[in-house]
Amino acid sequence: MNSATKSYEAEVLCSFFTNMVARYKSQIFSNLKGKALKILEIGIGTGPNLSYYASDSDVKVVGIDPNPKMEKFARYSAASAGLPLSNFDFIQAVGEAIPLSDASVDAVVGTLVLCSVKDVDMTLKEVRRVLRPGGLYVFVEHVAAKDGTFLKFVQRVLDPLQQTIADGCHLSRETGNNISRAGFSSVELNMAFLSNAAFINPHAYGIAHK
Repeated sequence: MNSATKSYEAEVLCSFFTNMVARYKSQIFSNLKGKALKILEIGIGTGPNLSYYASDSDVKVVGIDPNPKMEKFARYSAASAGLPLSNFDFIQAVGEAIPLSDASVDAVVGTLVLCSVKDVDMTLKEVRRVLRPGGLYVFVEHVAAKDGTFLKFVQRVLDPLQQTIADGCHLSRETGNNISRAGFSSVELNMAFLSNAAFINPHAYGIAHK
């Protein structure tokens, strides 16, 4: 997973001026700097997003992931991003039951995580619960292709295998629709394709405001 994440991030960074997702990902994460002092990242994994938002020494980051083996990688990424390890907490938990108090964080980050949670709507409900009023939910998720396309056919065929080999990842979820109807005060949602992502396309990305 660590190697695969680096490959995914390489596409985002190397095509910064031509790939719309890369530009927008950089933009949406920049909205957190100086504004969000406590950030929760759900499904933090190996911590590839920390370099975008965790360089400020005043930021406090809580990363949750159901896989405890991710902690050492996430801590390494936090240190590499310049975040004091005293400002980083790793908690083994799932998105459907976030172990934080109501309205306790300024922002929630989630990238490529709603594809593998057991209950997308419950996870989004938890995201809204822990966000303070006016807080931000920054997301990048791969979603199902349009009905009737060859890509959608391939996704349906490969979906069971993908769930088995990729830790529960679903290829055919309409995650953008889930986010849009989750009860946020506003949602800025965009769609794009990543050339290196093959059948894991398209991507929905943006910011939701509580």
